[in-house]
Amino acid sequence: MQAFDINVNLGRTRVLHGVDFTAKPGQVTAIVGPNGSGKTTLLRAMTGEIPFTGKVLLNGENVTDKAAWQLAAIRGVQPQSTNIAFPFTVLEIVRLGLSAGLSAAETELPLRALQKVDLAGFANRMYQDLSGGEQQRVQLARVLTQIWQPMVDAIPRWLILDEPVASLDIGHQFTVMDLTREFAAGGGGVVAVMHDLNLTAMFADKVVLMQQGRIAAQGTPQEVLIESTLTQAYGCPLPVNTTPPEGIPYLLPQARLA
Repeated sequence: MQAFDINVNLGRTRVLHGVDFTAKPGQVTAIVGPNGSGKTTLLRAMTGEIPFTGKVLLNGENVTDKAAWQLAAIRGVQPQSTNIAFPFTVLEIVRLGLSAGLSAAETELPLRALQKVDLAGFANRMYQDLSGGEQQRVQLARVLTQIWQPMVDAIPRWLILDEPVASLDIGHQFTVMDLTREFAAGGGGVVAVMHDLNLTAMFADKVVLMQQGRIAAQGTPQEVLIESTLTQAYGCPLPVNTTPPEGIPYLLPQARLA
């Protein structure tokens, strides 16, 4: 996925300023930055949800030349939030992915997707009765159903996720991030807006740091997630790999990899 000279105006305000962006299949690319830096706006522009100037390529082809059904066959998008106006069961929501994907005949996929997001047994529950985190995982199951195979005929497919772990407990954050790594390992591409810098450091191959509608830094987590860069972008001291003052407990999710 590539984007060239992306500019977005919301009303009279310029939100993105000539952004160039590249994500490669087989990798997890995380977009990070403070609130209002343009992360979600960039994602919405690249998926065609909002007007923009510039060019977006998906697998080398201009997305504006593709019909919606063609794009749905090669990329699945999970927005930051989804409002459902009518009562649906969990299975009905997840099955919506079948109507947009290339695996519509594989009727067992929704149940397999629910199992992947740790919601086995939830198929007949009402979506509106679930917690926010459970609803978020249902939406991820829908997207997985849509693009179940990371590669089709040697062509990569794409998971495009806006804050996929924002409402989740730490255990389910790992569940979701493990899924992104699995999808990338299968040859697909993952682009995710992230707020948790620890999870970003653990799971991302590439980090794109945004600030005020521009890219402030990009590269590997080791290249981008450094104190000087983060402190400037977020406007507060952000020491990296520094133990807090004595008596303050802290968690190291990275220790899970030890």
